Amino acid sequence: MTKPLTLSIPHSLGRAEARRRLVDGMGEVRARLGAVATSIDDSWTGDRLDFRVVALAQTIAGHIDVLDDSVEMEVQLPWALALLADKIRNKVTRQGTMMLEKK
Repeated sequence: MTKPLTLSIPHSLGRAEARRRLVDGMGEVRARLGAVATSIDDSWTGDRLDFRVVALAQTIAGHIDVLDDSVEMEVQLPWALALLADKIRNKVTRQGTMMLEKK
């Protein structure tokens, strides 16, 4: 088992608006992953999104917690993808920041 990839994205939206934006953004995430993913499962429990993606015979599972001033994410990457953890962290942070920017 690999060390989990964790990241935190600060925001100034408040918990409800940040959660709404994540809910709305899941359609875009599904569309982007749809070309390579054979399975995408996600479910909300309160302000926590649990997810599981199977792509290229690799399973990625994790959760996102929406807090008042940040979004915290933890992802378990399979060994093959753990080698790309820094690139994945940078891309997710960039995309998440754009989604949570105040508009």
